[in-house]
Amino acid sequence: MDVAGFLAEFPPFQDLAIDQLSRIASATEVEFLPAVITILERAGESAAYLYVVRKGAVEILDEGRLVDLIGEGETFGELSLVSGQEPVASVRTAEDTLCYLIPRELAQELLQGATGARFLASVARRRLDSTVPPTEMPDLLTRVGAQVRRPLVTAPPDTTVAQVASLMTEERVSSLLIPLGEGWGIVTDRDLRSRVLAAGRTADVRVMEVMTSPIVTVPAETRVAEVLLGMLERGIHHLPVTDGTGAVIGMVTDTDLLGLAQQSPFVLKSAIERAPDHGAAVAAARDLPETVATIVGTSVDPVDIGHVIAVTIDALSRRLLELGIARLGEPPVPWAWLALGSEARREQAMFTDQDHALALEPGDRADEDVDPYFAELARAVTDGLEEAGIHRCHGNAMAEHPALRRSVDGWVEAFRGWMQDPGSEGSILSSIVFDYRQIAGPLRAEPALDEVVESAPRAYPMFVRHLSRRALDLKPPTGFFRDLVVEAKGEHAGRLDIKHGGITIVTNLARAYDIRTGRSDKGTLERLRAACDAGQISEGSREALEETFRLLWAIRLEHQVAQHGAGEAADDFVDPQELGPVRRRALKEAFRILAAEQRALHLQLGIG
Repeated sequence: MDVAGFLAEFPPFQDLAIDQLSRIASATEVEFLPAVITILERAGESAAYLYVVRKGAVEILDEGRLVDLIGEGETFGELSLVSGQEPVASVRTAEDTLCYLIPRELAQELLQGATGARFLASVARRRLDSTVPPTEMPDLLTRVGAQVRRPLVTAPPDTTVAQVASLMTEERVSSLLIPLGEGWGIVTDRDLRSRVLAAGRTADVRVMEVMTSPIVTVPAETRVAEVLLGMLERGIHHLPVTDGTGAVIGMVTDTDLLGLAQQSPFVLKSAIERAPDHGAAVAAARDLPETVATIVGTSVDPVDIGHVIAVTIDALSRRLLELGIARLGEPPVPWAWLALGSEARREQAMFTDQDHALALEPGDRADEDVDPYFAELARAVTDGLEEAGIHRCHGNAMAEHPALRRSVDGWVEAFRGWMQDPGSEGSILSSIVFDYRQIAGPLRAEPALDEVVESAPRAYPMFVRHLSRRALDLKPPTGFFRDLVVEAKGEHAGRLDIKHGGITIVTNLARAYDIRTGRSDKGTLERLRAACDAGQISEGSREALEETFRLLWAIRLEHQVAQHGAGEAADDFVDPQELGPVRRRALKEAFRILAAEQRALHLQLGIG
């Protein structure tokens, strides 16, 4: 057998140097294992080898429940081998199987490198996900094309709305497509209500006058979770699906993909947007924890769940602004409401606080004439968010604070001042204000701020260095022998801070990389990918940090949902003893990756 040639096709061996791969291959043992025998026993002796399946298949069993099936080229025993602890799950052959056995010493050498760390993070998250019991939610990792249930229903552009309504009723659909030669239009039952009935138009108006065009489409190969997130963010409920040639093959709706569950994010967002007054908007938003609880533990990417929370808080902020303006009258000057921090990155958890600001156009009126209006508007929004369970920021990074209300020119000047000399204020605000995203208002504020941030590498190199230093301030909670370090005293004694000890480290690294690259991306994963494309970090580092980020988010959200279910206030302090051995081991690997990435930044920039 060509052992080296086979191993080189699969992770974690595929990127090894030829001499290291040859050394591993020459020491590898080959073992035939008949069907239905136990190779590793849960809570038994630790693995002495890294096992690679050459032919056949083995089952991973958690207390008798099948949680994974390992096939040709895949490995098992790696987590037990690295930690030296007993296996947390049993491994049994599913059929006659041939395995390669790589001795402990060589396997540990392999798995302790950068490639191995990335591989272990991937394995740990896969095993963590597999231990989550199935729910009634649809499989959100399937392709959206599989959800197309029926052929397209179409109507010519000169069809009357009366005929369209009759056709939709006959076909039992809530939308149909209008062919337009080079493209398509779409009309929905909501369009008929809002653009025809509510507008007082007659039933003989042609459908082309009330349809929407051009349309947003999605390729059939897109994951359902990604489609739902895009629909939620855009506020659309119907989405045409295209094949590989770009031709429309069918339609999916939000109810097709998520069902009619009362706690659907779509239902919640719609209830907030339609709320008639301040109290109703706040009351609707208080259902957010229940909505999050319905999707945590499904196959939805945990980072996407953070995005869903942020989209919902965006919707509440916009509705509170609309209601505030209706009460106070039209604003005296154009304005922009900016989300800051985690809300700007769209990375929100169930336990979160407010970070926001206002940018204003100076106009002809003095600031002292304009500011009282926006101070009152900001207070109304901040109060409403707090009533809905979004806590006030302890650092006062909220638009109700005078320092967080400035003209666009004032914000540009402030950004330049902080970048020129961060000082104590700029240092504190750098992790909040330099993450910004406009969510409401007629004034376009983001481009001016983007321009300043993108100039950092050439105009403010010391600020770039400052951000890099800040990315090294927090340390992952691991000590000697990779033990998890928990709070020693106080109300959180015996727990570890999953946010500041893990998630924030990744966001700080990503921000430093992104601004150093001369970009102004907003999300952490987006920043990591941009940094990799620019050569700031390796592909291996990007993958390892992404896997770590998702794993930490999954644990954080599961912890908060459990607290909510128990009637407790949600926080970010996780008791390792409540996680179980799989999660504890996965956390240790995640923190080891973070420590390694911080060391790499330290060496690269020569900073302490």
